[in-house]
Amino acid sequence: MNHLLELEGVSKRFGGVQAVDSVDFWADPGEIVGVIGPNGAGKTTLFNIVTGFYAPDAGKIHFDGHNLVGLKPNQITRVGVSRTFQAVRLFGAMTVLENAMVGQHTRTKAGVYGALLNTPRTVREEQKVHASAIDSLAFFGDRLTPRINSLASELAYADRRRLEIARAMATEPQLLLLDEPAAGMNPSEKEGLIELIGRLRDVKGYAIVLIEHDMPVIKGVSDRVVALDYGKKIADGTYDEVAANQQVIEAYLGKAGSEEQE
Repeated sequence: MNHLLELEGVSKRFGGVQAVDSVDFWADPGEIVGVIGPNGAGKTTLFNIVTGFYAPDAGKIHFDGHNLVGLKPNQITRVGVSRTFQAVRLFGAMTVLENAMVGQHTRTKAGVYGALLNTPRTVREEQKVHASAIDSLAFFGDRLTPRINSLASELAYADRRRLEIARAMATEPQLLLLDEPAAGMNPSEKEGLIELIGRLRDVKGYAIVLIEHDMPVIKGVSDRVVALDYGKKIADGTYDEVAANQQVIEAYLGKAGSEEQE
């Protein structure tokens, strides 16, 4: 079976630290995969490798028939992989609408001359960018659309998280990588996030991979869970299978702590 995203034997070392160690990983169309592991397990490094921010030292990465190794982040976005970041990265001095419109930059082709001359092609592209941004923002109901002219810096924290996802959606992806989307959210906001991620898959049709420390969120959304520790994949299966895995328990509690639970 050909997976939408497939990593084979991917490794990355920083000096004396083996951040990712021979990891095999995949995600299929319409699947939500949760990635868990203690701090320093290599989760965000894995995302950075997939999205071209880091080059792997070894291994293969394929997405929808494309070899991602050696591609730049904007090229990877163009083939259909988009992401959010652990720390929200928005343009605070730009409006909500402008931030969402930024997501379309990899899809536009009009150059400097087209912009200066305001050619028909440029006008059509601007209209498409605007419509795509509005559509992405509308997915969040009344959370963002009424605020399209507000500065991103003026949004509440949870809405800044939503805007970052909207910007990722505007890139027209097949695969969304969400890095700790529940970070900083209260219990009510986390419940809304679980519902949102389900709709991103069921309504928009995205495959989704998310890194998350909040286990109720992982349990609530994931079709499959992958656990990492010290850069290695130590478990892969349903939430219940992974949560019961002895290596996973030891990774989170330490061997002494896991023995106390027995």
